[in-house]
Amino acid sequence: MNKRDSLLDRITTPITEAGECLLLLFRMLAGVRFTGTQFMAVLQQTYLVGARSLVIIMICGFFVGMVLSLQAINALEIIGAADQVSLLVGKSLFRELGPVLTALLFAGRAGTSITAEIGLMKATNQIEAMELMAIDPVQRIALPRFAAGVISVPLLAAVFSAMAILGSVVFSIGVMEVNPGIFWGKLQNSIYFADDMLHGVWKSIVFGGIVSLIAVYFGYSSRPTGAGVGTATTNTVVLSSVLILIFDYIMTSFLT
Repeated sequence: MNKRDSLLDRITTPITEAGECLLLLFRMLAGVRFTGTQFMAVLQQTYLVGARSLVIIMICGFFVGMVLSLQAINALEIIGAADQVSLLVGKSLFRELGPVLTALLFAGRAGTSITAEIGLMKATNQIEAMELMAIDPVQRIALPRFAAGVISVPLLAAVFSAMAILGSVVFSIGVMEVNPGIFWGKLQNSIYFADDMLHGVWKSIVFGGIVSLIAVYFGYSSRPTGAGVGTATTNTVVLSSVLILIFDYIMTSFLT
């Protein structure tokens, strides 16, 4: 009987958590007021989770571009098409690698901090104090962080892709001596705003919403102990990473 109960809990717990997560999302969306106070709170959180992630995004983007160019040139040289490296790098970055890697980095850098911050507020009874003062903690705490994630990830993905292109230029033109005119010409003629850049923007918005929603939810549902907050931050990174890759495949299937 205990084994059956344990198996039933393993099946029902993820479903229950998914339902609670969606309810939290609806509560946040219902609380959007477009007031000056709410706008300033979102702006502050955008700086905390977005601007402070710029350094790691720029460094990772630069070296991803260099590594991608190295592998692309090695592969294209086999068929004598090394000058097509910018086409391969551009398509890969704007459609796939830019949004996905940015979202994964955001989950590790900002998602964990959001979960830990809300979990700590819960452990120190700050959320209960807000409820006693008739202040909705979902609107005051959760909504600005969720909105900041949705805004920040597309902007960070654009920076990531720009730095990756820079890294590709440094390696391809500076090291491998690819013709600059051919490099930029192929890149310009192969990348389209609607088919490539906008494709990445939609993915970035969805990924930002996924990471922010999961981070906020696990912060709220964490046990008010040090171990509970640590487990919640781990769950945030793991689940966010899995869902990013799943939704990447789903969106690629529909948008392609």
